[in-house]
Amino acid sequence: MDEREGVVTLFLGGDVMLGRGIDQTLPHPGDPALREAYVQDARDYVTLAEAANGPIPRPSDFARPWGEALAVLAAAAPDVRVINLETSVTREDDFEPGKGVHYRMTPANLPCLAAVRPDVCVLANNHVLDFGRRGLAETLDALAAAGLRTAGAGRAAASACRPAAVPLRGGGRALVFSFGMPSSGIPEHWAATEQRSGVALLPGPSMAAAAAFADRLRRHKRPGDLAVASVHWGSNWGYEVSRAQVRFAHALVDAGVDIVHGHSSHHPRPLEAYRDRLVLYGCGDLVDDYEGIGGYEHYRDDLRLLYLVSVEADTGRLAGVRMVPLQSRRMRLEHATTEDTAWLRAALDRCSHALGTRVDLGPDGALRLRSPPPAPSAR
Repeated sequence: MDEREGVVTLFLGGDVMLGRGIDQTLPHPGDPALREAYVQDARDYVTLAEAANGPIPRPSDFARPWGEALAVLAAAAPDVRVINLETSVTREDDFEPGKGVHYRMTPANLPCLAAVRPDVCVLANNHVLDFGRRGLAETLDALAAAGLRTAGAGRAAASACRPAAVPLRGGGRALVFSFGMPSSGIPEHWAATEQRSGVALLPGPSMAAAAAFADRLRRHKRPGDLAVASVHWGSNWGYEVSRAQVRFAHALVDAGVDIVHGHSSHHPRPLEAYRDRLVLYGCGDLVDDYEGIGGYEHYRDDLRLLYLVSVEADTGRLAGVRMVPLQSRRMRLEHATTEDTAWLRAALDRCSHALGTRVDLGPDGALRLRSPPPAPSAR
């Protein structure tokens, strides 16, 4: 529990893409072969990063990609750690046809993932089946063998839709539901069915989909539980959040979700406090191999955030949000500079303003949601 009595703190991470170039820097690099239009060898992504910012040790130790994030998390001591693991963990070479990008890391490099001590790896995303259903089976087996909980993918619909349950020290559980939408690039035939493995896939942010999820939530959530809905949705770039997404997120909260953990965008998107519950519309990437790739520099996707979200254990009400700015440099997370932190604060404040959210810089250099004015007292 948080040092404040009755408060639970969760670390919510964005996209963690340990395959491709990252995998090539680790002690047991897998097969580097790719089938991309311009890159056929994953080691080329390491070369691009080195050309941008300097040499990267190879092999590096398993903890290196996380860099300064590990010390931040150790100091924060969150009760629950949730990341979107956006890569297959497999040696399979059955490339999914029709996809321009495929991510895989070899199972021998799983200690890199274990270094951040995730309680839940959500898998309902557009890369977990990059190497087919045999690749998914190996991914699920490897994560289970490493003692890592998963949600959002399974050998059939029942297991793909089942939430991961993390016991809380004060009683109750953190239930983490994971599902994705085609808007993030998930092929529709990846959907899990009663007879087929795959991911938990919703057709879109409709009220019908929200109602179906609400029924599932009621079957699982018990008094004392906290519910996280982790959703992979939307495009890679841009700050716009559609009205349909906002309505869907609000419907989830109305149904009993305590935190909406959105991801897919390569940079942070707006956030909102709705009915004293946090909605993250896009966490941005956390670990990837995009360094040195041009085209979208104005979004500053090299800047990353660690989201530390505190909620009241008995009510699920939002108690605080602390966002620690980091920068990916030489395929390692470092603390962002004062100037970069100011840029990120302004960008988040500007894009979140329409949702009634303001973002401030705290005295510790982290970003925080501005506290709303106190409610008027009853007369």
